Amino acid sequence: MNDALKIAVFASGRGSNFEAILKAIRTGGIRGAGIVAVISNNPGSGALETARRNEIPALHISRTQFDSDGAFDAELLGALGKYGANFIVLAGYMKKVSPAVIAKFRNRIINIHPALLPEFGGKGMYGERVHRAVIEGGAKESGATVHMVDEVYDHGAVILQRKVPVSPDDTPETLAAKILKVEHEIYPEAIRLFAEGKIVIKDKTVSTVS
Repeated sequence: MNDALKIAVFASGRGSNFEAILKAIRTGGIRGAGIVAVISNNPGSGALETARRNEIPALHISRTQFDSDGAFDAELLGALGKYGANFIVLAGYMKKVSPAVIAKFRNRIINIHPALLPEFGGKGMYGERVHRAVIEGGAKESGATVHMVDEVYDHGAVILQRKVPVSPDDTPETLAAKILKVEHEIYPEAIRLFAEGKIVIKDKTVSTVS
């Protein structure tokens, strides 16, 4: 994996996107990439359990364990260095990534958001809150967005988006289920593009080369 994408996955919950990415890597859908560690702020997260089952280093690192932001950042960056991570994938990570980590991994951190950014994004917009806002706002379509991570919530450049229709009888739960299926398709696709060197980032814009 000398020239490979060495991915650290950050997750807080069950980690279904992590599982989709891991499956794509192990079945050959993504070449030139591997997951070197899974990090969670939640010791009971399903993502950590999945990592352990697959013999991937599973680390519980939370701000609550440390006396200062600096100590937390040092531990996190130390763990990323220990496992040789050169790319970070946020997969349902419910904490804002610190400026120190973003600076170290500039243009090497991606996230997936369950809406069509820049709509229905920002602080506090996650999970059911997003889908409820979409429905209450009368939107005719929603979807999923893979984007770069910077210092502002859901602000980084868009890498991939895919739309789904919002039906008149959709609930936040039914809309979430439709979008999660799309997430599991486009997140591995985005990582494949990075692994194949097909993503070009210039002046905070993202383009894809063939």
